[in-house]
Amino acid sequence: MLFFYFNYMDNIINDKSLILGLMSGTSMDGLDISCARYYQKHNAWHYKLIASETITYDSKIKSDLLNTFHKVSDLEEMDVKFALCLSNYIKVFLRRYNLKIDLISSHGHTIFHDPKNGYTKQIGLGSVIAENIGVPVVSNFRQQDIDLGGQGAPLVPIGDKLLFSEYDACINLGGIANISFDFKGKRLAYDISPCNMILNFLAKKSGKDFDEYGKIASEGQVDEILLNKLGKISYYDLNIPKSMGKECVNQYYIPVLNKSNKNNNDILATCVEHIAMKISNALSEFDISKSLLTGGGVFNKYLVARILHHTKSKIIIPNKDLVNFKEAIVFGFLGLLRVLDEHNCLSSATGAIRDHSSGDIYMV
Repeated sequence: MLFFYFNYMDNIINDKSLILGLMSGTSMDGLDISCARYYQKHNAWHYKLIASETITYDSKIKSDLLNTFHKVSDLEEMDVKFALCLSNYIKVFLRRYNLKIDLISSHGHTIFHDPKNGYTKQIGLGSVIAENIGVPVVSNFRQQDIDLGGQGAPLVPIGDKLLFSEYDACINLGGIANISFDFKGKRLAYDISPCNMILNFLAKKSGKDFDEYGKIASEGQVDEILLNKLGKISYYDLNIPKSMGKECVNQYYIPVLNKSNKNNNDILATCVEHIAMKISNALSEFDISKSLLTGGGVFNKYLVARILHHTKSKIIIPNKDLVNFKEAIVFGFLGLLRVLDEHNCLSSATGAIRDHSSGDIYMV
């Protein structure tokens, strides 16, 4: 059952609390888990990462997640099934690192995201996780923002602003490449372009789960005709804030890629070039001088090299833990802000009618 007992939560959640952040991204690599403490010092928020791990999804889970997108009748069953899967992963993680936690904040896995039509769905029921682990859970962060007229995304900008303020911008190279930054007194954010979602799609055509280090793309040649077609996709005509889901990628990008008569190496090289140019354009448009670069795409050396080629902005690549787990760390922070009844969703980033505190809280 859903409760809003903030006074009670204030008593059990404090700066000594251990909070799990769970992130399952659109590239479906696996579940990112972070365990961190969050605390305030000199009127600023800080965090200390205690433990982190990515638990890779097996082929059955990946297949189930993909099939649910196409078979809506399985949605409720998969909502529970995936929550049980997350619960089992959490138990393994807690045993491995000998941890006793106070709160879980779960992004869930996005099956549908169509803010234009007023809906989004992240599976992995928080009530099931709370019952199985025995600690409060915050989940379902996006729907309230959509109900308030927003995109339901991106959600990380409040974490970028409060935990990583030393950078002018934060860029994440996940399934989608997104950015958040301060501009004229407001925190702006949006999805720049597809990233690993289309790179992995193409890598599979070469018999690989992903293009390790960007090796396949680096052996290809950029096709200017395809590059031009990608640049004309209508998503880029939308004003910010804007967000992108699997629906958008499937509708606008995949058909363009499938129609190309170039070899797969060339198509991959062209997509990398497209992503790098779109990121560079964003940095230039908003005069961003120093950016933090995180997410799985950071390990694509060719992609990073092309970004560096196209931009004059200083790009900071942090330690491996932050590269891999920044979004999980931020989602842990979003859950903390929720139980404290503080804003964790910024209208300037999502387009909602107001800032708000989003997420369903499940007690035990």
